[in-house]
Amino acid sequence: MFALISRLSTRELLYRQAPSLIGALAIAEIFYKWQSFLLEAGGFLLTWFVLDAVAGVIAKIIHIPPAADAGG
Repeated sequence: MFALISRLSTRELLYRQAPSLIGALAIAEIFYKWQSFLLEAGGFLLTWFVLDAVAGVIAKIIHIPPAADAGG
């Protein structure tokens, strides 16, 4: 987590990671009722990973450059 925050620019964190993070939080809050913090936290992190991977694939398909390379 520290590497994620320290290596990415603020712009990239906001435009790339924030939507995936918010989506994963919403999905976890609505659907994950496993009565175990460890399982729910793991499910949240896995959901965040999958949403971010899907967003990355979509960005490559429609040729959106990463926010760090977008000249800002």
